[in-house]
Amino acid sequence: MDKRPWLSAYPAGVPADIDASQYGSLVALMEESFRKYADRPAYSFMGKEVSYGQTDSLSSAFAAYLQGLGLQKGERVAIMMPNVPQYPVAVAAILRAGLVVVNVNPLYTPRELEHQLKDSGAKAIVIIENFANTLQQCIANTPVKHVVLAAMGDQLGLLKGALVNYVVRSVKKMVPAYNLPGAVRFNDAVAQGTRGALRKPDIRPDDVAVLQYTGGTTGVSKGAVLLHRNVIANVLQSEAWNAPVMGKVPAGEQPTGVCALPLYHIFAFTVGMMLSMRTGGRLILIPNPRDLPAVLKELSKHTFHSFPAVNTLFNGLANHPDFDKVNWKNLKVSVGGGMAVQGAVADLWLKKTGCPICEGYGLSETSPSASCNPVTSTQYTGTIGVPLPSTSMKCIDDNGIEVPLGQPGEIAIKGPQVMAGYWQRPDETAKVMTADGFFKSGDIGVMDERGYFRIVDRKKDMVLVSGFNVYPNEVEDVVAKLDGVLECAVVGVPDPETGEAVKLVIVKKDPQLTEEKVREYCRANLTGYKRPRVIEFRTDLPKTPVGKILRRELRDKR
Repeated sequence: MDKRPWLSAYPAGVPADIDASQYGSLVALMEESFRKYADRPAYSFMGKEVSYGQTDSLSSAFAAYLQGLGLQKGERVAIMMPNVPQYPVAVAAILRAGLVVVNVNPLYTPRELEHQLKDSGAKAIVIIENFANTLQQCIANTPVKHVVLAAMGDQLGLLKGALVNYVVRSVKKMVPAYNLPGAVRFNDAVAQGTRGALRKPDIRPDDVAVLQYTGGTTGVSKGAVLLHRNVIANVLQSEAWNAPVMGKVPAGEQPTGVCALPLYHIFAFTVGMMLSMRTGGRLILIPNPRDLPAVLKELSKHTFHSFPAVNTLFNGLANHPDFDKVNWKNLKVSVGGGMAVQGAVADLWLKKTGCPICEGYGLSETSPSASCNPVTSTQYTGTIGVPLPSTSMKCIDDNGIEVPLGQPGEIAIKGPQVMAGYWQRPDETAKVMTADGFFKSGDIGVMDERGYFRIVDRKKDMVLVSGFNVYPNEVEDVVAKLDGVLECAVVGVPDPETGEAVKLVIVKKDPQLTEEKVREYCRANLTGYKRPRVIEFRTDLPKTPVGKILRRELRDKR
């Protein structure tokens, strides 16, 4: 990695490279924190705190329970839960038992869940009862033999736990009826494990830690194989990157992060949970980020310093009437990932919190972080920043040749955080890895002379209008700045004259906004072929549970 023009953009104190070999496994990293920070709170959930020491003993007992089921080193255990304290406990337990974590989206349909359980070969699943009905519908077709059932109130103590479970089950009716014979309650499994002893397996850096399934937007969902050393590297890269501002947390104040993104998503898994574990931080677990009033009510009770989120969440919060009930003054770093951060959202967030959004970039296949804007930036750059320590990125053409500076090409990434490949799919792995070890991201980007990268689009999201390339991100960024627009998305739709035309879907902030106003604004700000042919107003945009806009759904419904 000789030519790294981006190193000059690194803030003082951020190293060019990190040493991922300082831990032999994620277990070594976690157990160090359990010892070092035993008395500190690790997680805050619905007013209850769980300490590092408690996380240590709970996960040790649960790991012993999993081994007692006869699960052998390297076998897969799925987790299907929202952000509840049982999630980090289960992750620590699975890894300490020498097993592999399979993160599952709790909002999956039975069809999607069946695919992932079969594909991963998971023998066991830890699932919250709210989604047990989904599992019941497909478990017979999967290799799953052991089910551990969690409930929202499991870790809240007897009285509060019983109350929360009563409300979830009987008042809010959030637990559809299910029948899973032989399922064991989470707290019972931990109690059983307490009577056994954890046998410490020999875990190496090259052992598989996580199977992280990619959204499946390019067809069937595939498991990115993340080794212990991949995730360790990304945790250390993220820690080094955030150090210039996190170092300013006052002495004696525990670094605290908001975990509003779901833990099954690799961004929250690594940059939320694992990074917080490494730094002895406290993590505020938000079980449902879509309930904005509840999120703001919870945050109003805490002092916090870091907030990783996606554009839609930053936007929703900043536009919410309760926003000012939260003390944002201690916020040191807001990292935007998962999708493009729009300039209008970044400007509003900075104005309201005083903390700029640093846009980062990564994928499930890169554990996830590959690049980020310096955390010392004070303004929105419209770029995904520069590659993290020990990371190289370049833009390549369809033949794998690096394109000239400033030319669009597919972003390719090399670094210790890049996956080992796709689970049991050597053919798919071969398609995305270059001969010199770069991972082809499927995103089209441009690098400038300082080494900053800008995404112009996904390969498949590009709209071709009369032979001209239109990048949806660009049009969305322009339209998002128009007064009266809350959210917008752009897709290509078939057009008899131009091959494809631009379709713009808008969610209004101001009911007075008209199609004519939008067209007039686009005429003033976009060249002819980039202007939307079709404009549609909707009350909301279809999104994944993480908040990414589902462009394909907008394309399908014309």
